[in-house]
Amino acid sequence: MMDKEIQSLFDNAKNIVFLTGAGVSTASNIPDYRSKNGLYATDTTGKPAEYYLSHACLANEPDVFYTFVKENMYYPDAKPNVIHKKQAELTRKGRASVITQNVDGLYGAADTKNLIEFHGNLYDVYCQKCRQRVDWHEYMQSDKHTDCGGTLRPGIVLYDEGLNQAKVVNSVQLMEKADLVVIVGTSMRVYPFAGLLDYRNPGAKVIAVNQEKLNLGIDFTMIQEDATKFFSELK
Repeated sequence: MMDKEIQSLFDNAKNIVFLTGAGVSTASNIPDYRSKNGLYATDTTGKPAEYYLSHACLANEPDVFYTFVKENMYYPDAKPNVIHKKQAELTRKGRASVITQNVDGLYGAADTKNLIEFHGNLYDVYCQKCRQRVDWHEYMQSDKHTDCGGTLRPGIVLYDEGLNQAKVVNSVQLMEKADLVVIVGTSMRVYPFAGLLDYRNPGAKVIAVNQEKLNLGIDFTMIQEDATKFFSELK
């Protein structure tokens, strides 16, 4: 049963901002990064898994980067789950925005409006040499661009790369207008994303829906349960 006070917060909010991470997509059978069974915990090569998603790896060992990304990051058969769908529905009503760390494209598949993909999108592939955009299916065949011979890459923010500044500015503006901030499926440990909380409207209520208890250092309501259950019950 949904708590009446929590439901009331959603009913009365006009500018909800969902801050979301990999835990949202685990219900769509995409593994997360930092849990016990996540991508970073299951690496067996001895190198930190973050290395394979770094600009250094892409620049110095493009074949290693390509193999890792192709084998571990793409789940083209994944479908949006109830969390994506319920959040997307609220965005289509003009009452919510989503700022996500996820790069899996599932929010787009759920027809989410007012969406900021903070770390980019795996399916937004381009050539590093000629900058031309390329269909992601072509990238699954080869990381070499058939037109110019350049190396293809996904449009995601790698470790040791800068963020898209327009996305940062737009995210801060959304946080400043928010009357309800809902954190879902993220540990809020990755900066600068976690730093968005510092820009929240002082009057905004903050709720976190997560399997693991969070320590945010601010006043917030912790709902420690499966987010699919929470969003299934949310009216």
